[in-house]
Amino acid sequence: MAEKEHRTELGDIRIANEVVGIIAGLAATDVEGVAGMSGGIAGGIAEMLGRKNLSKGVKVEVGEHEAAVDLDIIVEYGFSIPEVANNIQESVKRAIETMTGLSVVEVNIHILGVHFPQVEEKHEEPPQRVK
Repeated sequence: MAEKEHRTELGDIRIANEVVGIIAGLAATDVEGVAGMSGGIAGGIAEMLGRKNLSKGVKVEVGEHEAAVDLDIIVEYGFSIPEVANNIQESVKRAIETMTGLSVVEVNIHILGVHFPQVEEKHEEPPQRVK
């Protein structure tokens, strides 16, 4: 994959693919309804990644003037998947184009799972039978 390169009077400006991936990951995780990014499916279980691994679950192809992005996403239960996916596409496209000057030609969303909120179980002590 080629890095985005721009020539100015003072020299070259290069944007690494990893930078574009981090921008995409950050923009995606900021969308309401996104539980996290997925590092892929291993043994049938999607591993949810936190903010530390923003480029995980993100694949980018960067040309001289264009970029294409694939994102592996886990959605929060109760949110409309098509709506969340559309919001991710818009957010990622806007962030990459604003920050890098690249034209984003594709933002492909792969929903790899649904995150269910953890229900806290209340452990009540059974009443004492004898005193």
